[in-house]
Amino acid sequence: MNIKVVIPARYGSSRLPGKPLLKINGVEVVNHVVQRCIEAGVAHSDIFVASDDGRILEVIDNTKSMAIMTDSKHQSGTDRLCEVAEKEGWSEDTLVINVQGDEPMIPPDLISNLISFAGSNPQFHICTAVTSVTSLDEFNNPNVVKAILGEDGRALYFTRSASPFNRDVPGDIEMANRHIGIYSYRVSALKCFCSYEESQLEKYEKLEQLRALSRGMAIGAFVYEGNIPHGVDTMEDFEKVKELMELEK
Repeated sequence: MNIKVVIPARYGSSRLPGKPLLKINGVEVVNHVVQRCIEAGVAHSDIFVASDDGRILEVIDNTKSMAIMTDSKHQSGTDRLCEVAEKEGWSEDTLVINVQGDEPMIPPDLISNLISFAGSNPQFHICTAVTSVTSLDEFNNPNVVKAILGEDGRALYFTRSASPFNRDVPGDIEMANRHIGIYSYRVSALKCFCSYEESQLEKYEKLEQLRALSRGMAIGAFVYEGNIPHGVDTMEDFEKVKELMELEK
């Protein structure tokens, strides 16, 4: 199986500009993400950092990953992935993993488990991961995206609402799953997805994956049992992650 990892790393975040370049233990956030991918067993020649800013690409160690300049007009990281796949001429059946560039503590086994799941389930156009919701606060939080799964691991829906809701036992969260923002696509599915316009449900919930479901694409998800550390969205997030990683050094 031909596998590529693409790490979209945008400089112009509205909440924390330049966050891929912030350093933890002397290493940039984006290079920590690259290292996690290597620890997942991905060859350095198959890891690509895709950015729209030369300041980010300049810090990429080309002995560990490839740096690719992409269009600054992309609306999402998925569009950036598609550009990389087209520039590199990857075959239609190449499996592309989208690993966020602001998650320096992403568990390597989350990446490797997604690769295994996607390889074993070619019936899904897109694959992703979920983890169990552990509290009612989490269940009711609209910033926590819930994934509704069918019996075969097929994702039926993604929502910010408290779902699935047990009518008879309202406080029951046994079937509630939290979506983890990591994806895999075959190049053919990636190109198809990026050719679609934003769907009404996507606009409504502000969830990009609903574009795929609205068009009939099949999304599969596995349940990840490990801990999911927080990514870096704000300076407060960065300080927390930095403290944790410095303690682990």
